[in-house]
Amino acid sequence: MADSAGLNAEVLYEVSEHIATITLNRPDRMNTISGPMLNELAELLLKADRDPDVRAIILTGAGSAFCAGLDLRGASQGSLGLSGASNATNLDLRSTPPTVLFNLDTPTICALNGAAAGYGLDTALGCDIRLAAEGAKLAVAFTKRGVVPESGGTWLLPRLIGWSKAAELIFTGRTLSAQEAVDWGLASRTVPADQLQAEARRLAAEIASNAPLAVQAAKRMMRMGLSEGFDEHVHHVFLQLMPLVRTEDFGEAVAAFMEKRPATFKGR
Repeated sequence: MADSAGLNAEVLYEVSEHIATITLNRPDRMNTISGPMLNELAELLLKADRDPDVRAIILTGAGSAFCAGLDLRGASQGSLGLSGASNATNLDLRSTPPTVLFNLDTPTICALNGAAAGYGLDTALGCDIRLAAEGAKLAVAFTKRGVVPESGGTWLLPRLIGWSKAAELIFTGRTLSAQEAVDWGLASRTVPADQLQAEARRLAAEIASNAPLAVQAAKRMMRMGLSEGFDEHVHHVFLQLMPLVRTEDFGEAVAAFMEKRPATFKGR
């Protein structure tokens, strides 16, 4: 089901076979993020996460780039909310895309169809899984532009690849090819460009075939585990496990295992 905003929208939204696809749609500007796009992207991510029919989310870009960052022209005109805020000490970032993306329970796949830089890079890193088209690039060029990874990169990169590699990338402002992104641990694998969307959907469908409540709980536990001690974390895992074993899906999983057939999960 396509979103009612139509093909002229700057962010496209479609749900099919338990998969929501969100597409950044400013190909003429390399999908740079305008002020309205910030709000729309956050709203669509939340819409997908709240939809019980959605079991996986694919985030991608239209055209030859994934996202070249924030629209600096818009930033200079104040439409991104960045001007006049140098003295602010209480910025509310809870509804911005990086924070929303981090707190989603629905698994997210970034289909990197092209270059990701700046805000686009941090957004890609905020997804659970990254598949990179063979011609895609990751530009960690913040320090070359006189800024820092402002949308989660300084938190995500050390956790994804370790302090030493993260420091090397951030301090040098290096650009990685798709294969280098895989070698550094920032993408799962490269895919021929003409197969990227199909491969992303195949992976999303594989995720969607599992019990959605269990998948969401597993992601929630992984997120909590980033800041918990082992004993505390195991305790929280058992608190998640107990309601899961009372679900219809758990009963279906047991029956399917005993009957040696694929399970059909309903998310309840």
